[in-house]
Amino acid sequence: MLHEWIAGQPKEAAASGSLSVALSGEHRRSRRRVSGSGLSDCLATEDDPLLVPLRVAWISPENTGFGSLWRLLLFGDPHDPGPLRKRWIRRMRPASVRVIVGDAAQLSELRERWHRLGGTDRAETSGLAEFVGRQAALALDRAERRLRGMRYKVPRFVAEEILYRAAFRGGLTRLAWETGRDLTDVTRRASRYLREIAATHSPYVIDIVAHFARALYTRGYGDRLNYDRAELEHAYGLAQRAPVVFLPSHKSNLDHLVLRWALYENGHPPNHTAGGINMNFLPLGPLLRRSGVFFIRRTFRDNPIYKFVLGQYIDYLIEKRFPLEWYIEGGRSRSGKLLPPRFGLLADVVDAHRRAKSEDVWLIPVSIAYDQIQDVGSYVAEQRGGPKEKEGFGWFVRVFRMLKRRYGNIYIRFGEPVSLREKLGSPMRQGPRDEHDITLQKVAFEVSARINRVTPITATSMVTLALLGAGDRALSLDEATRAVRSLYEYAHRRKLPTTGSTELDSAEGIARVLGGLIENGIVTSYAGGPEIVYAIEADQHLAAAYYRNTVIHFFVNAAIVELALQGAVASEGDASELFWIETARLRDLLKFEFFFAERDRFRAEIEEELSLQEPRWRDRFAEGRDGVKEILRNLQPLTSFLVLRPFVEAYLVVADVLLGAPGAARPPDADVLRKCLGLGKQYLLQKRIRNGESVSSVFFENGLRLANNRGLTQKADSDVIEKRAAFAAELRTWDTDEAREWSR
Repeated sequence: MLHEWIAGQPKEAAASGSLSVALSGEHRRSRRRVSGSGLSDCLATEDDPLLVPLRVAWISPENTGFGSLWRLLLFGDPHDPGPLRKRWIRRMRPASVRVIVGDAAQLSELRERWHRLGGTDRAETSGLAEFVGRQAALALDRAERRLRGMRYKVPRFVAEEILYRAAFRGGLTRLAWETGRDLTDVTRRASRYLREIAATHSPYVIDIVAHFARALYTRGYGDRLNYDRAELEHAYGLAQRAPVVFLPSHKSNLDHLVLRWALYENGHPPNHTAGGINMNFLPLGPLLRRSGVFFIRRTFRDNPIYKFVLGQYIDYLIEKRFPLEWYIEGGRSRSGKLLPPRFGLLADVVDAHRRAKSEDVWLIPVSIAYDQIQDVGSYVAEQRGGPKEKEGFGWFVRVFRMLKRRYGNIYIRFGEPVSLREKLGSPMRQGPRDEHDITLQKVAFEVSARINRVTPITATSMVTLALLGAGDRALSLDEATRAVRSLYEYAHRRKLPTTGSTELDSAEGIARVLGGLIENGIVTSYAGGPEIVYAIEADQHLAAAYYRNTVIHFFVNAAIVELALQGAVASEGDASELFWIETARLRDLLKFEFFFAERDRFRAEIEEELSLQEPRWRDRFAEGRDGVKEILRNLQPLTSFLVLRPFVEAYLVVADVLLGAPGAARPPDADVLRKCLGLGKQYLLQKRIRNGESVSSVFFENGLRLANNRGLTQKADSDVIEKRAAFAAELRTWDTDEAREWSR
C-alpha cells in the first residue's frame, strides 16, 4: 500500500531527487526499538534529502472508542489489525484505510536536533539512525491524532529519550562521584529504575482498560457517572496551555478507573497516574502500566539514584505537557475524611516548574464521592487494629465479587484549579524543594481545601449523620426525616454542594436511602411495633461514620461556634473575648483533623457562621452572657455532638493512655495505639464514652500527633506529666451534650 502511494506521487518530485522515503516497517504491537537499518543508506548520503515518514492507519468503527469490551478482546487491536483482518478491511471497507504522512524534515535539521538534545560531538553518528526513526514515529503519531482525536495522545520511546538526554547523563555522572560508585553501574541501575517506573502506553490496552473500567463500576453503580462536562472541558482547555495535574480524593479502589472512563468517554488523553508498586501484580499491573499508570516504590529516601530517575521522569512529563494524576492523600482514607496531603510527588512537580520545564502547571482538585462503597468493611477492620489487606489477584477477585451488590451512584467534581506560577512566581528560581518547604505545604493544603469545598453532600452522608446523632436510640421514619431535613435546610442556607438528588425531599426518599443502608448491613430496622424504627447496626458505627465523615468538614465551623458560645456562657468575663479565645482553642485542638483556613480567614468564616445563625450577633455579644445565651438557644441545627464528640472522646482516650505510660522513656507509637484501642473499647462498654466510632485507630493516630505536637510524648518527667494531665482535663471540659440543653 505504501509503495502504491509513493508511485502515485507527482513524477517531477521523484525525478528532482527532492523527495526521499524510508519505510521503517514500524509495528505498534512490537515493543522492539525502532530499527534504524532501513535508514542507514539514506543517512549516509552527502546530500540533504527531505525525509517523509509514512504509515498506514486503520480507521475502523472501533477507533471511535465506544466498541464493546468483548469485541475488543475477540477481534484484537483495531488500531493494528492482524494480516487477515487487514486484507478483509482493505477489500470490504477501503474508506477505513488511510496512508498517513507525517511532518517532513531535512536531514540536516534532524542532525542538528540530535546533537543539541544529546550533547554529542558533531562528528559522532552512532545512534543517529535510531534517533531519526523515533522522530519519524512521533511525527506519524501526531498526524494520526488529527484523524483519531486526542484520546491516544501518549508518549513513546520515553526511556530512550530520557536516557539519551545530556542533563540525565550529567546527573548520573554527578551521582557516581557523590556515591563513590562506578559510572557504568550507576547508569545500569538508572536504566533499570526508569523502565521499572515508566508507563508504556498501548492504544489497544487504553481501550480495553477504559471499557473494563466501565464494565466494573456499572456492576455496583449506575450506568452513568455524575459530573459536569463543562468542568472537565475547562480542565482540558487549561491543558492546551500548560501541563495539568489531576489530584483526586481517594475513597475507593475504583477512583482511578472511574476518572479514567470520564476522560476516555470525552475523548481526552489518559493521565499518567502514579500508583504504588504494590498494585503491580499479574494480570492487573501490566494492563495498568500500558494504560498510563507508572508504579513507584513506597519508600526510596535512601536511594538517591531512584529518586533522581523519578525526578527526571516527572521533568519529562511536565516538559512534554502530558497530564499527570496521583492521590494527594497518598492512600485511601479509612475514616471518610480527607487525609493530610503528601508532598513527595508535588515537590518533584514544583522542582520541574522551578527549573523552567514549563511556564506554569495547573493543579486540578478532584473530588470523587460515592453513595456507598464496597471497601468500607475492610476500612472498619483496619480502624479496629486489623492489618491492611494485601493486594493481589485474590484481593482483586474479592473486589469484583463484592460489586454484585448495588451501592448507588458515583459523583465526580472538579475544584478551582491552582496555578503554580501564581502561587510560586516565575519558574526561574533554582534549588530543589523538599517536603518541609512551607510554600509547598501551603499549595498542597490549598488543593486539599478545594477538594473539600466541592465534595458533594450525598443522601447517605446526611442520613448517617442524623442516625449517629441519635446515639444508641432508634428513630422512626418521621423522626429521621425531621433530623435530616434540619441538616439539609442548613446545607441549603449555606449553599453547600449537593449531588442534586431529590431523595431527601420526602420521607419516601429517605426510606429508600435507609433501605440501601439496610441492604449492605449498616442500618437495622425493627417493624414489630406500630412504627418501623431504624438504628445503626451493632458494630457498624464506624461504617456509618465513614459516610458521615465525607461531609463532616462542612459542619465543623458551626460546631465550633456552638461549643465556643457554650464556653463563653460558662465562664466569667467579657463574652466576646471569651468566645474568640474558645474558637482559637478548638481550632488548635482539631488542627490535625481538618483543613482550617489561616487565622484571619478562619475568623472571617466564624463571623459568617454567626451571621447565618444570628444577623445581630454583635449586638447580642454586647449584651454579655444573656445575649450569648440567646444566640445559643436559637442555634439550628445543633451539631457539636454530631460532629466533634467522636474526636474529643478519641483524644481523651489517648490522653488517659499517656497518663498511664511509664516515665522512663518515650512510649512507642505502636504500643500507645494498641493500648488506645483496648482502653477505648473498655470505656465504650463502661459508657464513659458514647460513640462507637470514637474507637478508631485513625482518630487515635491524629490524637497522638496532637499530643506529640504539644510535647506530651517525650520522656515523662514531672513537667510532661503535668502537661498530660492538663490535656486530659481540657478535653473533659468540652461537653458536647450540654449545648443541646440550651435548645430545650
